[in-house]
Amino acid sequence: MAQHNLFGKQAEERALTFLIEKGYIFLEKNYRYRHAEVDLLVRHKNELICVEVKARSTTFFGTPESFISSKKIKLLVQAVDHFIEENELDLEVRFDVIALTRKKDKWFINHIKNAFYAWE
Repeated sequence: MAQHNLFGKQAEERALTFLIEKGYIFLEKNYRYRHAEVDLLVRHKNELICVEVKARSTTFFGTPESFISSKKIKLLVQAVDHFIEENELDLEVRFDVIALTRKKDKWFINHIKNAFYAWE
């Protein structure tokens, strides 16, 4: 496996562990719909939370969350809409970002709740 793919998988695992420790309930990982992939789908209370995980080894070129495009947001919204219909869910939806950076062997996590809205 390429080093950058391994880095991404490690980041997703750390994000999921972080959320579970905070009381979130894991539903789905790497959910695909058409051209979209949702990194994590979790539930917290009466909310379905779509989590985009972004990781960088440096912030020299910008923070991890700054690399989320408007096209990516549209794709995430479509995928989450499909997930809701497919599973017949009646929950509020929230879009979060978990931004991770790693310096040497130390990971830093920034959980951004309501990072964007479906109409963006």
